[in-house]
Amino acid sequence: MYFDPVYFLFLLPGLLLAAWASCKTKTTFDRYSEVTTAAGMTGAQAAARLLADAGIRDVRIEEVGGFLSDHYDPANRVLRLSPSVYGSNSIAAIGVACHEAGHAIQHATNYGPLGMRSALVPVVNFSSPVSYILMVLGFILAAPGMIWLGVILFSMAVLFTLVTLPVEYDASRRAKLLMVEAGIVTPHEERAAAEVLNAAFLTYVASAVSALLTLLYYLYRLGVFSRRD
Repeated sequence: MYFDPVYFLFLLPGLLLAAWASCKTKTTFDRYSEVTTAAGMTGAQAAARLLADAGIRDVRIEEVGGFLSDHYDPANRVLRLSPSVYGSNSIAAIGVACHEAGHAIQHATNYGPLGMRSALVPVVNFSSPVSYILMVLGFILAAPGMIWLGVILFSMAVLFTLVTLPVEYDASRRAKLLMVEAGIVTPHEERAAAEVLNAAFLTYVASAVSALLTLLYYLYRLGVFSRRD
């Protein structure tokens, strides 16, 4: 199964899309990291402004290590920003910080897809590694039932990537709107920040496509697409 050329044929579109999305995200972020906003707010200050305007007082904003490791932790109500975002007043940093603030606002307003994604996290943490073990053993032992069980578990990871798409899209939509309303950026600067967010969203699309193609490959190996007389 590891050397099946058909596997790479299935995965190739996803791999190419992922490589392109990663490159575009990095180059776009790097380009707008050199452009500062007129208001001069840092990423942390911009996120705090959006949270305050939304009436959210119980979310902490912390700096976390790593490059573009920014994320919102709904369990602990913490918005974590990477060094290149937390203390920077660049358009790129503002876009990313406001996007993460968008997730905190989603949480505060009980945005359905975010709740679904959070509920899937423990399921996926269990099902993803177990699914691969079951499928490998199933192919080795020629046990279709074991493979099917692995595929069902793997489908949870696929579902997670699909649910992530509306969550990320909506967070960016909120950021684009609210950062202008709050006076954090001008309409012209918002268009530049939107380029950063749109490029980042492509990485989630690539992840979903790759997961779907992987699932299709396993179904192909199970003969789901075989012609039956």
